[in-house]
Amino acid sequence: MNRLKRKQISELVNVHNNKRIPLSAKEREYLIKIYPYYGAQGIVDYVDNFIFDGEYILVAEDGENLRSNNQNICNLVHGKFWVNNHAHIINANKDNVTKYLFYNFNLIKFEPFVTGSAQPKLNKENLLRIETFVHDKLEQRQIASILSALDDKIELNNKINAELEQMAKTIYDYWFVQFDFPDANGKPYKSSGGKMVWNEQLKREVPEGWEAGTLEDIAELIRGVSYSKNDIASDDIKKAIPILRATNITSNVIDLKNMVYVPSTLVSDEQILKKFDILMTMSSGSIDHIGKNGFYYFNEKVSFGTFCAKLVAKNEYRYYLYSYMQSPFLFATIRNECLGTNINNLNGSLVSGFKLIIPKEKIIKAFNLKVDSFFNLIANNIKQNQQLSQLRDWLLPMLMNGQVTVGEAYEKMERVMKMK
Repeated sequence: MNRLKRKQISELVNVHNNKRIPLSAKEREYLIKIYPYYGAQGIVDYVDNFIFDGEYILVAEDGENLRSNNQNICNLVHGKFWVNNHAHIINANKDNVTKYLFYNFNLIKFEPFVTGSAQPKLNKENLLRIETFVHDKLEQRQIASILSALDDKIELNNKINAELEQMAKTIYDYWFVQFDFPDANGKPYKSSGGKMVWNEQLKREVPEGWEAGTLEDIAELIRGVSYSKNDIASDDIKKAIPILRATNITSNVIDLKNMVYVPSTLVSDEQILKKFDILMTMSSGSIDHIGKNGFYYFNEKVSFGTFCAKLVAKNEYRYYLYSYMQSPFLFATIRNECLGTNINNLNGSLVSGFKLIIPKEKIIKAFNLKVDSFFNLIANNIKQNQQLSQLRDWLLPMLMNGQVTVGEAYEKMERVMKMK
């Protein structure tokens, strides 16, 4: 600890709150959407101009998250942007490094400095008097370099995965929506005059030999189990099974954070997720989250709770099923069919009865050959991101309090970077 100095935030930063300009929703309504417009916890809109250009830390000034801390209270932003009056804008002074301070400040427990009950608030005076331990500027640069390298690799993997997902979606749309899959001569089927026939069940033309069906024709739906508070394992975590919940699905990605654990004796084999099973939310307080789903890519043995279900594809349909589950058609169907009032619910029979087209088997096999490498690369990137996130979250406090040296951190990072 002798290399660390205890300082108030006021000694580390420049404050730029006087430059903030809030814009109402009405003022923003007709602006060209070019530059991000930030609030307390991130981007709330885009506007046609900017008031900041560079690297800054935005610290939430108000909002429930100041007490719950479910998200980072400090966010690092780059480039040109606009900020309203719900976030403090700071950057490092000449003796410190902005990126290092971003990581350092996110270890701070802000709640003791937050005022207000109905509307929690972290005013500028309280923010600036908070104390933290900091390294000298050279070590700040080194530590920031390590932690940002991990974050940059995670972001790069996410971008690659988004592109791979889009490529798979494009092929799915081309083959199974526009029906221009390769015919026997390698030409696009429908555009080249392939025979289309009217299907009364689907109320549309489909390629000859394709059939109308429902989701249960190509997949089995298995509902999650409800566990009581008494079932939650409080000790001997090695003999417990982690349980995924609806909150573990963000967009179409399943994460393994913030799970609860139950004794393994309570979890049957059919409740365990296997690679390329699909986890789906069946109940949610928000209609925008109900029906969200994603492939399970991991090796860890996990199960899922009562507000979720898993879909297990039959035969060769796993990639076709996943693409169908990500389609705008499916989400439009869910929005139209949602049950419940205060909470939106889907029942198993409703989901199993969703209508779809069942292509010829040889087309499904050809589709699998086309997209298999995409999904396996996505799987590798997601698993590597899990390892990188775990390493970053472990290194962050250890580097900040001096328990791990910069050299040791580089060695650990290089080992994980090489893993696939």
